[in-house]
Amino acid sequence: MPFPKHIRLVEVGPRDGLQNEPNPIATATKLELIDRLGGAGIAYIEAASFVSPKWVPQMADHRQVMTGLTRRPGVTYAALTPNLKGLEVALECGVEEVAVFGAASEAFSQKNINCSVAESLARFEPVLERAKQAKVRVRGYVSCVLGCPYEGAIAPAKVAEVSKALYEMGCYEVSLGDTIGVGTPLAAKRMLDAVSRDIPMDKLAAHFHDTYGQALANLYAVLEEGLGVIDSSVAGLGGCPYAKGASGNVASEDVVYLLNGLGIDTGIDLNKLAETGTWITNTIGQPNRSKVGVALAAK
Repeated sequence: MPFPKHIRLVEVGPRDGLQNEPNPIATATKLELIDRLGGAGIAYIEAASFVSPKWVPQMADHRQVMTGLTRRPGVTYAALTPNLKGLEVALECGVEEVAVFGAASEAFSQKNINCSVAESLARFEPVLERAKQAKVRVRGYVSCVLGCPYEGAIAPAKVAEVSKALYEMGCYEVSLGDTIGVGTPLAAKRMLDAVSRDIPMDKLAAHFHDTYGQALANLYAVLEEGLGVIDSSVAGLGGCPYAKGASGNVASEDVVYLLNGLGIDTGIDLNKLAETGTWITNTIGQPNRSKVGVALAAK
């Protein structure tokens, strides 16, 4: 199958990348990061998470971030809203697109959000209903699609079941997350094959972590199957909380470099993106986990 002509990159750095940072990051820094990413040509940015500050202190300024944005034409600024309360606040802040997240693993669901997979899906129904009323699109995330820190391997059929439930509930797109980054290319293809029997390929996205260094290989594998949306994080921001010292998200710079090499259009300026990665990691005192970013900075 030929590669897609164009790939939509979903930049999760400002939300997924920063949410586990132990030291508070100034709202102004977050806003500058979002603006720089838009300036580099990224058309979809996950800007904030409307969760309780008790659970995610780093996202306590979600209102200020969402209302303080300089909105660039053609750029979508999305937010994570795991419940109705979060959605209502996000709507007050003028959010245009939101995301909800479920898991393909029962044990992960219990430990992460204290309920079963079925209960978590039931909780999203009012969120999707309210979003529909407000004419706000909802994206769905499924975590642990290639493995769970508690259960180990996850059956592709289970991933397909949860993904289908989110899609049928009204999520316009379902992002498949290898939360602990244990997947390998063949496993990624098999999982995608199972999910794409129920959901059209153009409604699916890959959110692969790089904990075991396999993210780019796994992305290449699903690109071969025709998948056209990739979630990534500038400078590889966002560690994996279940594997100490391990990298989390795949770096946006590395993904764009790969796509450029395949002749796939992204509309993203790699140099500007890499400069943004260097700037944010220097600003928050974290290592730059993008191989391409580090190489370009050394030139």
